[in-house]
Amino acid sequence: MSSTFLKNEKEETKPFRKPEYFKNRELSWMDFNDRVLEEARNKDNPLLERVNFLGITQSNVDEFFMVRVASLHKLVAAGIKTTDSSGMTAEEQLTEINKKEHRAVEKRYSTYWRSLLPLLEKKNIFIKNVKDLNANQYEFVRRYFSDELYPVITPMADDTNRPFPFIANNSLNIAVRLKDTESDKHEYATIRVPNNFKRLVKLPNVDNSFVLLEDIIKEFIGKFFDGYEVKEAACFRVTRDMDLDVAERDTSDFLRSVQKQLKDREHGKVVRLEIEKDMGDKLRTRLFDKLKVNKDEIYEISGPIDLTVLKKLTGAVKGHDKLRYGPIKGYIDPDLELSSDIFSHIREKDYLVQYPYDSFDAVLNFIRKAAHDDQVLAIKMTLYRVSGNSPIIKYLGEAAQAGKQVTVLVEVKARFDEQNNVHWARTLEQMGCHVIYGLKGLKTHTKITLVIRRDEDGIRRYVHLGTGNYNDVTAHFYTDMGIFTSRREFGVDATNLFNMLSGYSRPPYFNQLRISPKHIREFINEKIDNEIAIAQAGRKAEIHMKMNSLSDPEIIAKLYQASHAGVKIHLIVRGICCLRTDIPGISDNIEVHSIVGRLLEHSRIYYFYNDGNQEIYLSSADMMKRNLNRRVETLFPVLQPDLKQRAIDIYNTMWSDNVKARVLHNDVYTMIDRRGKKMVNSQEIFIRQAEEKVRALKEKKKMDREPDTFEVMRREDNDLTLDDKDE
Repeated sequence: MSSTFLKNEKEETKPFRKPEYFKNRELSWMDFNDRVLEEARNKDNPLLERVNFLGITQSNVDEFFMVRVASLHKLVAAGIKTTDSSGMTAEEQLTEINKKEHRAVEKRYSTYWRSLLPLLEKKNIFIKNVKDLNANQYEFVRRYFSDELYPVITPMADDTNRPFPFIANNSLNIAVRLKDTESDKHEYATIRVPNNFKRLVKLPNVDNSFVLLEDIIKEFIGKFFDGYEVKEAACFRVTRDMDLDVAERDTSDFLRSVQKQLKDREHGKVVRLEIEKDMGDKLRTRLFDKLKVNKDEIYEISGPIDLTVLKKLTGAVKGHDKLRYGPIKGYIDPDLELSSDIFSHIREKDYLVQYPYDSFDAVLNFIRKAAHDDQVLAIKMTLYRVSGNSPIIKYLGEAAQAGKQVTVLVEVKARFDEQNNVHWARTLEQMGCHVIYGLKGLKTHTKITLVIRRDEDGIRRYVHLGTGNYNDVTAHFYTDMGIFTSRREFGVDATNLFNMLSGYSRPPYFNQLRISPKHIREFINEKIDNEIAIAQAGRKAEIHMKMNSLSDPEIIAKLYQASHAGVKIHLIVRGICCLRTDIPGISDNIEVHSIVGRLLEHSRIYYFYNDGNQEIYLSSADMMKRNLNRRVETLFPVLQPDLKQRAIDIYNTMWSDNVKARVLHNDVYTMIDRRGKKMVNSQEIFIRQAEEKVRALKEKKKMDREPDTFEVMRREDNDLTLDDKDE
């Protein structure tokens, strides 16, 4: 994209870039997490799923502080005074974030105490206080402490000879204030709650009664301090800057650089301190001084610190299946089953899959088949996040050991999966795969697999492109889409992409794929410009987009320009949305929905009406600056007419959702008024459709195995004797 083109684009969108037209990115994310919290408060959801949603809101906000809030702290420390697209400085953002999060903490714990805990107890599911245990239960936790915990835990003194201990990120700790029984002198100590024990300790002789590990330790904490009186013991937790910032310079051992950063970040700056609300002044003052936190960064917690424990509760509870969502049985097209000739089917036509409604086994079968097929010569694949026990890694290793050329790009900078990916990179190398680590300065976020096979009529390339990670675990609860194709142009583009990633190739153009950095932004702008021109000519113009996040100010300004020109724009944005609706003359042709339900909406869909020549694209990229400028991403078309219509229908079903969708009005989300309307829950519709297809396939297979009823009767009739027939 030329600098002149960029300059003209910015000039055209300049009237649409006023700060008041934009929502701050971080505050918008916090609004999203509040929508997740609403699912914990939603009485229509199964109870244990509501508990799980509350745990998810906690893990979400923990990561938010470790990365986003930590980044703002760095900007403040560096004296950066520039503003974001909404006109806020980093310091102003931190102030607003802390205000908003203090309110969110109150809402989370109100949900815990007033709503979920009483409902759980009605179902005989208990998280008990030690003081409420009966004699047998108390004796159990006493023995558990003596036999299991006491030998493992090491109390850490804090005095002139022994400095305040290092407090690891997100670890749960107990601050202790002591009094020497001989000298009456006050001392301080810290005990770390061990994370290699289950935090929910199941009580004996009864189902579904638990006590928290830290409560057991606090009950018997005096055992650690002979000769001292425990005056106070209170839990606390710190959150540190955990944003990995690998120096993007030429290095002979990039993995070693990543591993060093992983160690260094464990000692990052404290960006949040959570303490028990009833912690005394002396303990508070000591912690504040030792951890060097500001007043706004201190959160008083009225309940168990770190509600991510609730995600474990749902798995620990026995029975109560009605309090959970039912399992989703994904459909798999018979053409993509392992027993099928997958490659011959993909030669005939393309296949569109939508997980988890379509089984992720289709992808696993594709890779496994390629690994074991004698005609396959090479497999090339990008891996951003994979599961802890990924079958894909196994299949790629088997392919390499069978003599196939296997090239895998492992993105070792995938946030919070760095250690896992370093491990898999080493494993793949040991199995004989050629492992590459992407381009300098860029994360490789695209999801693509290329299989090169010697068919009867020559070499052919088979491609899978997806919107989500090659992760067989998250594929059960992330919604994503993918395409299988053997179209020549897709294969050529995929080859050029891998050559670019592994070598020094700079392909002059791509036939069907659009690649970021640079080209996805350029392509989206061109498509929006086309709709603007159509609208200005007085004809119907529409844009439909679905993504996880919309924060890129240039794309937002371009959408404002299109809205101003009369283009009707429908956006489904799950998380961050920095665009504001209902601005007269600016965004009054834009409607934004956010779907938050049992599954995490992760697919990206981009649709342009194009004068009736409808075009639909899937992508690994959101409309965020990082995806468009600093990542290798792919955007690809759905070309086969029936699959194109199916992708459009999928989008339209989600757009019609009035159960799990919220509508954005300026910068506030509200539930859709469905009075007098039929309830539409898009995820449940897709689940039912998948179940129907699974049932139909089972019936078909059953019929294929059983001979025709009339044929059986005819054969039986022929087997009868004349006497039998007369009778």
